[in-house]
Amino acid sequence: MKRIGIAVLILSACFMSAAWGREATCRAHTPWAQFHRYDMQRWNKCEQVLNVHNVRNLTLKWSYATGYYLSLSSPAVASGVVYVGSFDDNVYALDASNGVKLWSYATGYYLDSSPAVANGVVYIDSLDNNVYALEATTGAKLWSYAISAGYSSPTVANGVVYIGSDDYNVYALDAKTGAKLWSYATGYEVRSSPAVANGVVYVGSDDYNVYALDAKTGAKRWSYYIGSFVDSSPAVANGMVYVGSEDHNVYALDARTGAKRWVYTTGYLVTSSPAVANGVVYIGSWDDNLYALNAKTGAKLWSYTTGGDVETSPAVANGVVYVGSNDYSVYALNAKSGAMLWSYKTGSQVYTSPAISNGVVYVGSADYNLYAFGLK
Repeated sequence: MKRIGIAVLILSACFMSAAWGREATCRAHTPWAQFHRYDMQRWNKCEQVLNVHNVRNLTLKWSYATGYYLSLSSPAVASGVVYVGSFDDNVYALDASNGVKLWSYATGYYLDSSPAVANGVVYIDSLDNNVYALEATTGAKLWSYAISAGYSSPTVANGVVYIGSDDYNVYALDAKTGAKLWSYATGYEVRSSPAVANGVVYVGSDDYNVYALDAKTGAKRWSYYIGSFVDSSPAVANGMVYVGSEDHNVYALDARTGAKRWVYTTGYLVTSSPAVANGVVYIGSWDDNLYALNAKTGAKLWSYTTGGDVETSPAVANGVVYVGSNDYSVYALNAKSGAMLWSYKTGSQVYTSPAISNGVVYVGSADYNLYAFGLK
């Protein structure tokens, strides 16, 4: 399993420059854009409300019960709306302030993929073997494209939807029409979610490789053989690609060449996707720990032990790391020290990854609920 991608674009709040690698300019609100951004760093640089001093005061604002598990579908927040998929086959749009349902769209089967929201469209993959594009304000279907399974989450960049498939391919689809622009065949299932940076698509495959593909053509630039499943979604930062593997390791690869820069061994499988912030890589392991590693060297800075597997992917905002665990809890930790600042016990495992937007933490649980936590 992997921790799939979250996407949000809020033009009135925070906008990206045309150059992919430049920083966001923050204004009145704080977005959470596709697994925070299309480079998958999962770091909200715009968040100013929650911090290490006040996060201990988080309290439940609302919860919304779907009809079944919230498994791997992580919430996306855009223009005051929270989007999430459920094992009851539905995509939900909820009012971010109070959790009231605005609309739902029924696909043909479970949703393990996370929604991506861009330019007024919600993109999501379903286990009914389709990628859907839905109108963000109404839920009306704009188009669908048939691919196998639905574990990879879409990533949207420069008008293109990138996604992996169980039919062994990575796809690039036109975001407006759903037309296929290209596909690249790996040797096995692609359940990792693509990261896009500097004209390159980075993605893991269950053929034991990490791939770097030209974003325009799909041509392979390089691949790195790891030796086990790569369901973790890569993160790209400062010329490096960070990714976990079921061989128990976290890898740092040169983004241009694919050369291995360092490897860190945890105690068990790593299906969590990394967050990268301020020179630190944060990633979970099935050995029950969240790790903070030096991004340049891979040296361990700290680890925090939860009461269960950390399959979910961490999120970083304003000096705080948020992460869920199979011990039924979601945690807020000090990003520098790993000290626990806050936790909340849900009714079941927390597989989904948190999203932090406008001083609110959104996270789903296998107890069927999406939760929103804010300050008192």
